[in-house]
Order: sequence, then C-alpha cells, then structure tokens
Amino acid sequence: MDQTNRVKEWANPSPAALVALALACFCFFALLTGRVTPAATPLLAIWLACCFIIQIVAAILDLKAGNLSGGNLFLFFSCFFMLASGIEMYLKFKMGLAGTVLDSRLDGWAWLTMAFVLWLWTPAYFKNPLLMTFLVLGVDIVVPIIAFRDLGIIPESSGAIAGWILLITGSIAIYYCSTMIVNGVYGRKVYPLPGPIVKERKESTNSVPGNVKNNAS
Repeated sequence: MDQTNRVKEWANPSPAALVALALACFCFFALLTGRVTPAATPLLAIWLACCFIIQIVAAILDLKAGNLSGGNLFLFFSCFFMLASGIEMYLKFKMGLAGTVLDSRLDGWAWLTMAFVLWLWTPAYFKNPLLMTFLVLGVDIVVPIIAFRDLGIIPESSGAIAGWILLITGSIAIYYCSTMIVNGVYGRKVYPLPGPIVKERKESTNSVPGNVKNNAS
C-alpha cells in the first residue's frame, strides 16, 4: 500500500539497496584504512552476502518497474561488488590460512572491466538527483584504484585513498536513502534533495496535437 496515495502497488526498493551500499562502503573503509585487521575479512564477507540479497531484490523490482539505469546498476553492484567480493574475501582468507597464495592480478582485470563499464554508464545518471550522480562518481574513482592496486600498478597503500572516498560515498548514500523514505512518506520535501545535472526538456504545448481544441474547450 502506497503511504501517500493509498494505491496498492510495489514501493521503491532503492532506499534499502542504498543502505546496503552504505554498509559496504563503511566496512571497506574500515578495512582499507586499517581501522580493522584482515582478520575481520570473513565477517565482511557475511555482511556483503546480506547486501547482495537486498540489492538483487531491488534490482529485480527496479527492472520490473522499467527503471533501466537504476535496475541495471543494482544488478551490477549486487553480483560483482557484493556477492563476488564476499566470496573472494572468504576464499582468500581460508586459502591464506592454508598457506596458498592466489594470483590477485585476475581480480585487477575484473575490476578494470567494471571501471570501464561504469565510466561509460555515468552520463546516464546525470538525469538522476545530484546525490545519485555523486554516488556513481565516487565509485568511478574507487573501482580503478582497486583495479590498479590488484594489478600491481600502484602500491597497496593506495587502498586508503579508496577507503576515504568510500566513506564519503557511503555517507551520501545514507542521506539519499533517508530523503527517499522520509520525503516519500510525507509526500513533500522534508529533507532537501538537489535536482539532476541534466533536466528533462519539457515539450512546448504548441507542439501537442489538438492543443488549440483543448484550449478552446
């Protein structure tokens, strides 16, 4: 049941998906900046698996609702950023205990693929609220840093830069999902939400067929 117009329909799942994104960003910040030790990796893997569940549900509902950019982004994030990262973290931790070293350069090539995709998709999010654009731009910076680090092009210490950017990105996600929930429930702008960089062009009423007749009536 929609809380503003009482129409029975599916609600927007994006706020929950943004909470999952924020949680992942905060946890990665803690790991990449040394706030927690690598011994916390299995715990992070569990949290990422839970984030995957939320984001895959949000992706399916967004796609069903015809949200091309949002649905595909959450589908992308749920599978690669959440599920794949969580499984890999747990696997690397267990293999490390067994004394087996995995070649992480393959991860670098995977992250590099995602970086190229995100860069090319980014203009599509200029029509979203400005906070969503900032979220995508933040990930645009973080993903290549992780890719180049795994490829050995930049030092391991560069992960701290990605960590701080993720903290900012996660904070934006928290505020953005809060605006969607609170403003949606009250049906008005309780929390300020900046508009998009690229605004939809409104067609002139003169170009609407039958406009003269409608005005006359």
